[in-house]
Amino acid sequence: MGWIGVDLDHTLAHYEAGDAGLGKIGKPIPRMLRRVKKWLKDGYEVRILTARMNRILGWDHERQRQLIGDWCEEHIGQRLQVTNEKDFNMICLYDDRAVAVEPDTGKLLSPYYRLRPPEQ
Repeated sequence: MGWIGVDLDHTLAHYEAGDAGLGKIGKPIPRMLRRVKKWLKDGYEVRILTARMNRILGWDHERQRQLIGDWCEEHIGQRLQVTNEKDFNMICLYDDRAVAVEPDTGKLLSPYYRLRPPEQ
């Protein structure tokens, strides 16, 4: 069986600008927290897929992994695998920035994400 990816900041936990760099994780977002707990109860593997694990940012990834694991244990009841990579076993991704696209067609399945004009 595959796994379900869940973004941390703005999706599973509230986020204020700069929190990640300071090692802070916000309060859980109840609706997503209930979903994650149900998936786990139903036997799915759930992973936290987060930019906090991006090597380019230069953060202490083991510290971030520990903070996220502690947060998961407190609010979900167990530690979840933490990654910044998806693979072919990922069933789906829940993320505040993702836009769903129908496979092999380019047709949008979720609301359009309003893009801001690029900064010059």
